[in-house]
Amino acid sequence: MSPKNQFLRLCTIATLLCITTAICPKVSAQGEIRQNDPEEPGVVSYTFRNQFSDDAEGTLETIKEMGFTHIELSSLFGKSAEEMKNLLDEHFLICTSYGIGYNDLLENPDRAAEEANTLGARFVRVAWIPHEEPFTKEDADRAIRDFETAGKVLNEHGLQLLYHNHGYEFRPHDGKTLFDYLVQNSNPKYLNFQMDTFWVAHPGFDPVELLNRYPQRFYLVHLKDLAIEAELGFSGNTPPDYDVPLGEGQVDFEGVMEAAEKSNIRHFYIEDETEDVLRRVPQSLQYIRSLVD
Repeated sequence: MSPKNQFLRLCTIATLLCITTAICPKVSAQGEIRQNDPEEPGVVSYTFRNQFSDDAEGTLETIKEMGFTHIELSSLFGKSAEEMKNLLDEHFLICTSYGIGYNDLLENPDRAAEEANTLGARFVRVAWIPHEEPFTKEDADRAIRDFETAGKVLNEHGLQLLYHNHGYEFRPHDGKTLFDYLVQNSNPKYLNFQMDTFWVAHPGFDPVELLNRYPQRFYLVHLKDLAIEAELGFSGNTPPDYDVPLGEGQVDFEGVMEAAEKSNIRHFYIEDETEDVLRRVPQSLQYIRSLVD
């Protein structure tokens, strides 16, 4: 690389780092995160899990070419956090959230914090609470205790822990749901939430209403659509054809985007779990852009 091109590349990376500082605020000592407007959607690495397994660098190039500027990493795909951060920098992508398993977080929250900070993320996200069906109040109580323990460690490292709903938490409980129980009995200093629109709709609830109910507790959103003909349930598992391109299913994304303006939402991520992501993800991105233009 010529000295001129190297200089231009370093300038671009510096600019991106400045943007990261602006859109990924750190957690205060009180557990609060400063308000800022949600920007254009990123993408969840899980969407491209098959491609990442074959060629991480090429997949990041594809994601960048699609027009994304930031990503939620659900895995390091066999690389160290330092190696993945270098690849992100080389492709001018920013990691805004880092996903980790429940047990991995509990076993070593300091390591999770170190990896998240190395990647540049300000959120650490857990997407599943281990349980036997059906999910119960006892499962929720255990998760609340565990999340507070881990959340305190992450908070000390300037990070915010988020739990990503998966449908089973919406079983009825005491006139409300177990998701309401999780929200109302957890400490927002140590635990907040990432909404997955698909996994709110699948048990029969409205993502817009839920976001309006808890505007201060949601910080991230997975944008994912549920097929109109889908059968509802609390399993947290669905057939592949229940996942449809954004705008073709049940979710009111225009309402979600409007409600987000009055909430603590920091980032949106497009998620697609099908095998046709190279065609469908650009389609979904174009649809979301049409709502905010």
